[in-house]
Order: sequence, then structure tokens, then C-alpha cells
Amino acid sequence: MDSKLQIISGRFKGRKLYLPNGARPTQNRARAALFNMLAGGLINYGDEFTVWDAFAGSGAFGLECLSRCPNARVVFTDVSPESIKTVRRNLALLNVGVVATTEQTDAIGAVKKYGADADLIFVDAPYDMADDGAAFVRALSRCAKSGAILIWEQEATNPMPVPQGWNILRDKTYGRARFLIMKRGDE
Repeated sequence: MDSKLQIISGRFKGRKLYLPNGARPTQNRARAALFNMLAGGLINYGDEFTVWDAFAGSGAFGLECLSRCPNARVVFTDVSPESIKTVRRNLALLNVGVVATTEQTDAIGAVKKYGADADLIFVDAPYDMADDGAAFVRALSRCAKSGAILIWEQEATNPMPVPQGWNILRDKTYGRARFLIMKRGDE
């Protein structure tokens, strides 16, 4: 496996991950910084919680959650059959399929199915499909539970507006990527 993408920390630290063709995964350095911010009081890694890796690609974000959080359950969705196949290969590589769900589906169409139960949602739509990421966040705004944490990766040069109901906790840029860490507020 030629991939430089790997698990950063936890029980699978250092394990290399498969990548689907044409993927633009969140860089290891940025993923490490995101998880450090989450561990700084936003998520208690010892609690049971549900993660949704909405535009999964390789599944690196959700797999990192499974490595760090023994009580996490992760849902991976992606419209690409190759991406879902890659996520399943990575789950098999780590032997953690029992705590994961994979579904080849459009993330926006899956909001009603997974959005209300997720405690932590990661959205990283392809940069050339930024409007899909924004549409996903708008749809999620209608059903996400109070207190849900959303990490929205955007292209730094193409910022998208944040819908009402989300409180921005962190706004960080790493290279081309801008990360908004937001919490769903009470209506």
C-alpha cells in the first residue's frame, strides 16, 4: 500500500489506510489538530456516541474515531461505490466492522436517516461540490439534536455561510482547508 494516509492515534496508531482513486483526504496533520481540539472538552472519548462521516471518501475521519474512542459507533456514507468499497477495505484491515455502518448513498438524502442520532458529524464534500456541503449542513440544521458537534471542512478560498442554529466553536485553516467546528444550539 503506497498511501501516506494513516491513523494518527489510539489503538490503531500508525496503520496505513487505503485511498479511493482521486481522493483528497484530510491531511494527517489537520486531522490530528481536529482531534486535539475535540479532546479539549468538546467530546468525552470515554462516552458512547455516534459519529457520521457523511462524505466518507476513505473513511479516515470515522476510522480515527474508532481508533481513539472505544465506545464510538460510526456511520460512513458516500455516493461513490469506490469510496464505500475503500471504507469497507479499511474497516476489514482494522477488524472493526461490527461498530460501523456503511451505506452507498447521497449524504443529503441520508440526513433524515442519520442526522438526528449523530453526536459528531464530519462533512467534507469535494471542493468542486462546495454547494453540496452547504446543502447538507442546511438539511442537517432541520434535524440535528441540540449539542451535536459538526466539523465542516471547506476550501479556504471558497467559504460557505453557516446556517442559523449552529454556534461556531473553532474556525481554523490548514493549507487549503478551512475547518469549522460548530455545535448545534437550542432553538
